[in-house]
Amino acid sequence: MKVSWNLCRMRTALLVCLLLLTSLLVECNKPNPLLFDGPTAYARVEDQCDLGFRPTGSEAGWATGDYIITQLEEQGWTTETEEFSYRDTPVRNIVGRIGEGPVIMLGAHYDTRLSADEEDPSVPVMGANDGASGVAVLLELARTLNKDELQNEVWLAFFDAEDNGQLNGWDWCIGSSYMAKHLKITPEAVVVVDMIGDADQQLYLEHNSDTTLQTHLWEIAATLGYTDTFVPQYRWTMYDDHVPFARRGIVAVDIIDFDYPYWHTTQDTRDKVSAESLERVGRVLEVWLEGRGELSEQEVK
Repeated sequence: MKVSWNLCRMRTALLVCLLLLTSLLVECNKPNPLLFDGPTAYARVEDQCDLGFRPTGSEAGWATGDYIITQLEEQGWTTETEEFSYRDTPVRNIVGRIGEGPVIMLGAHYDTRLSADEEDPSVPVMGANDGASGVAVLLELARTLNKDELQNEVWLAFFDAEDNGQLNGWDWCIGSSYMAKHLKITPEAVVVVDMIGDADQQLYLEHNSDTTLQTHLWEIAATLGYTDTFVPQYRWTMYDDHVPFARRGIVAVDIIDFDYPYWHTTQDTRDKVSAESLERVGRVLEVWLEGRGELSEQEVK
């Protein structure tokens, strides 16, 4: 009996050790709660694509909005919606808020284009990059931003009705234009992320963006080692969701990769999006919002 009891104790001790080891391995594989994680952001792209095509006013588009609200509230963000109609179509902007101080807004559109710019105009666009990538970056920031390090009140704005311009009499950037017009509090700055998930990422400076803030963001990217993808050269002049705010005199920047051959085509699918691309943009915004002058070894690559 004594031998059996000792054997039992040894087996119990071994089981406890195995459980502890398993727990440690699980913890090691979890993303750092305070560091932007590309694979976690990519999962948010997949979540949106799993809902299907998501044009403004569609069932899937509304479900995407509900998904965004749920994700924000699970991370402790206060949410509100801004609902209106455009050409008899329901439109819903979503804003998550956290922190105190002067307001900084990050924005992305979550709708997808109703019709691809291809032979068959009846085919919609999945919008894995043009739509889902920007949303994914904002949702991952909602998880990882260190609330104690924030210098500002941060708004994460998700714009509807951006992407149906020149279809059926629609204009571009309907949601952001409405929000800019009806602001009750004026943000100190607005940064829009759009089409930033391309695996072949090339983020050039954009002419309608504020020069000073744009330069600062690209300098942060350089410090992080992203000089191959954040290219400090001007290439594009974009009418994007940042323009309605810039027209109100608000400092506004568009981070966009317009060198994307699948733009407004049926090939804008999840396989074109890279977790590494999402992570680079997210890390830059994370460092900027947290106001950190020094970066950890883990961040500098």
